[in-house]
Amino acid sequence: MSRKYKSVKYIIISFAFFTAATAFHHGWANYHQDREMDYTGIILSNDIGNPHTYIDFKIISDDEIEVTEWEVVLAPLTRMRNRGMTDDSMLAVGDTVRVVGYPHRTIENEMRAERIIIGDVTIELR
Repeated sequence: MSRKYKSVKYIIISFAFFTAATAFHHGWANYHQDREMDYTGIILSNDIGNPHTYIDFKIISDDEIEVTEWEVVLAPLTRMRNRGMTDDSMLAVGDTVRVVGYPHRTIENEMRAERIIIGDVTIELR
């Protein structure tokens, strides 16, 4: 096989790999963007980092009868810091936060956050 064809082959393979990785990483189509949710609750755990930050979040209904837990996918840490998260302690376990986001289409109790409100700070994640 000539050098020219090897180069084309590697370009095609690289493009396919990059496209697949991007589709998996940025699979926002997997979330119901027409079903906005807005909940206030307590952070049960956090995983602060890249490529995304995650929190496990407990929502208690107004009558405190129904308790629901969600895994919330937040933005990458650098984006969150650029948009108002001054340090990791803002997502401390036990703190109360408000999350506005969209539920996953197939994974029960997972949501992608559009914004998170921590005290008086609103962090836009998109």
